[in-house]
Amino acid sequence: MSNTFNNMVIYNGYPLSIVIAITFHSLVLAALLYLQTNNRIEALDLIQPTVIKALLIDENPQVRNEQILERQRLERIEDQRRQREEQARREQQQQEEQQRAEAERQRQERERSALLERQELERLQAEQLRREQEDRETEDQRQRELAAEQERQRQAAERDRQEQQVVAEAAAAEVARTEFELVQSATGLIQQVVQENWSRPPSARNGMRVLIKMSMLPTGEVIDVSITETSGDAAFDRAAETAVYRAAPFIELSVLPINIFNDNFRSLTLIFQPEDLLN
Repeated sequence: MSNTFNNMVIYNGYPLSIVIAITFHSLVLAALLYLQTNNRIEALDLIQPTVIKALLIDENPQVRNEQILERQRLERIEDQRRQREEQARREQQQQEEQQRAEAERQRQERERSALLERQELERLQAEQLRREQEDRETEDQRQRELAAEQERQRQAAERDRQEQQVVAEAAAAEVARTEFELVQSATGLIQQVVQENWSRPPSARNGMRVLIKMSMLPTGEVIDVSITETSGDAAFDRAAETAVYRAAPFIELSVLPINIFNDNFRSLTLIFQPEDLLN
């Protein structure tokens, strides 16, 4: 009985309607064939096709409800799909906007960084120029001070040189005067000693002159005597030579500085001329 009930449940609904419709159509088709066979065409007018049409288009409420539910489900699915697409589109748009905003922020950040770097570079360059200018000014000031100091030193050195030159000239003058005095004194002494040892011959006359050159050592010794200019009288010339040899050595020369001796007495020329004679 349970199976019968289950079968009834199964046939209660759309499958049952199909079975009924097929059965009904089969009966109608059989009736039409029967009528056509018996030439009773007029009986066909008694058939109401609208009932058949009504039975054909009549739908099961459960099927319609299921279709409505399915359509609603599909609509919900479509709505959900559209919502998801819209949500995805909004999210994509929001993401793109965020990306554009992030790109713009990064661009602005790069521009700010570049601006800061440029400003820092300009500051460093300005600082470098300032330091270089200060260094140049300091170097110029140092050069000026150095030049001024060098000029002061040059002037001081020039004053010292002039003072030293004055002192040296004074010393040289003093030395020259002293040397001159020594030379004059020694020369006069030699002439006096030679004059004391000169014995003029009887043939001596005024106007005669003989030049005797003598070479001496620093001790005052005479090592050579020669006549550089003769008087023309041999006796007069020999008398002058003899006077030199008699007067030597001139020991007074040994006390002279060697430079004075070398410059003035290493070789000395004496002039003999009897200017005090009467004839």
